[in-house]
Amino acid sequence: MIRSGVIGLFLLVLVCAGATQARDYNLGALQISQPWARATPPSAPAGGGFLKITNTGTSPDRPISARSPAADIVQVHEMKMDGSVMRMREVEKGLELPAGGSVTLAPGGYHLMMMGLKGPLKQGSTVPVTLVFEKAGTIDVELAVEAMGASHPAH
Repeated sequence: MIRSGVIGLFLLVLVCAGATQARDYNLGALQISQPWARATPPSAPAGGGFLKITNTGTSPDRPISARSPAADIVQVHEMKMDGSVMRMREVEKGLELPAGGSVTLAPGGYHLMMMGLKGPLKQGSTVPVTLVFEKAGTIDVELAVEAMGASHPAH
């Protein structure tokens, strides 16, 4: 009797742990891996989303827009140093995704900027995001929300 209770508890833990892990997605020749976001404080107006896009195809593509029911606006942004000042700006014409190459959206560089959050991003939850590519089309992904200040996905 105790053994079946322990097994049941173990299976429940596995199911719950898998619920928040980032999963990978495919859209034609594009592979989207480790989509995640950082948790935000309750009153934060914006949050960041991160992922890696690999283009296994023979022609370039680019993410040209994104949207989410969790935010008013989602844009691809770039952070870079301008002299001694860190600047963040939207990547105007989409981020170039070379044939046979990959682009990583990560803290401190390119990222998804979700502005006008409709609520806090809570650790352990997921954020739905729709990515629109110039050639490959549209795909819905879920960003696994990691701890505030996380530098990479835990899974």
